[in-house]
Amino acid sequence: MACLKLRDRDAIVTREGLIFRVFGYTHPTKGYICDAEYAPVRIFNSNNPKAFRTDGEHVFYKFYEDEGWKFVEKNYPQYMIFHKSLNKKVVGVKCSNIMETRRPSEGLKRLFENEQKDELLASTQKVLEIVNERAGLSLENFGVFGSLLHGFYHPKYSDIDLIVYGRRNVTQIRETLQELYQNSSSPLKNEFESDEPIRGKTWLFKNISPKEYVWHQKRKTIYAVFHDKFSKRTIKVEFEPVKEWNEIQNDYESIKKVAWKGWVKALARVKNDVESPFMPSVYQVEVLELLEGSKADNIERVISYLEEFRIQTWKDEKVYVEGNLEEVETQRGSFHQITLTYGPRYYEQVIKVVGHV
Repeated sequence: MACLKLRDRDAIVTREGLIFRVFGYTHPTKGYICDAEYAPVRIFNSNNPKAFRTDGEHVFYKFYEDEGWKFVEKNYPQYMIFHKSLNKKVVGVKCSNIMETRRPSEGLKRLFENEQKDELLASTQKVLEIVNERAGLSLENFGVFGSLLHGFYHPKYSDIDLIVYGRRNVTQIRETLQELYQNSSSPLKNEFESDEPIRGKTWLFKNISPKEYVWHQKRKTIYAVFHDKFSKRTIKVEFEPVKEWNEIQNDYESIKKVAWKGWVKALARVKNDVESPFMPSVYQVEVLELLEGSKADNIERVISYLEEFRIQTWKDEKVYVEGNLEEVETQRGSFHQITLTYGPRYYEQVIKVVGHV
């Protein structure tokens, strides 16, 4: 099929039934860089109890951590596409291999067109009514992702995964949610009001403590819980930021080369956080002190492909950063960046505010 214009969180389905999530906004002309999200049971099985999904007729399993990357590389190499600036293959789908696309904005409209709403859809509608009344937004500013988009959610157990489109709307939603959290009568509360979301879980990150993690997550405000009186459930709700079409710039052709230069640890000051809500998250920084690693005079930014570090720090804050030093060669010159991404030292990577706990 002809290549369609897709953006972060849009979904691609292949002829095998693999479901990919389009990742970010920088893509080659004839394909999309993706994450592998789900696979049908006939080609993939998982022992992870959280991975099971069904629409009542078909069974799917969700990939976690680097499962999807490993599965695709081993079994479906046609879904690895060449990234010229990295000079290597990454998970992705060529336009010629796309059998179906699913857009979160259209998915939300389809769910609400059904007059017979189950309890999860009723809760989703109620959440949107509450936030839109205060924020002055409408259904057109939102989408759904995850099991709600693909039709294999469970009315009694699934979470509510929402997308908020546009930088201005994301700011408005975050402010609105903060107001709602402070209202004792509001059914929406901050998921990270306490450490309950991570309590009892094995902690793998080396350079951010559970206490620090909860502090950062709480102030992002995009992670909520909804206390639904009708279903008597407490439902997790996520408000995922995605760019509007007029905010998107595809930099694929302008970046000539990205070269790995080593591992670094640094203290820095955040100069600009405008791109931090989106994936990948970008923080323009001024390095205050290079604590360890190869010297580089022009480290301009920290770029994170890990959702844990989205909206992690704000303008003028002092941060500790640890990750991959890369030199980026563009049409207009070169600069260095510290990149947080998938790899063998996944849990050593971090960007965090210094001195808050």
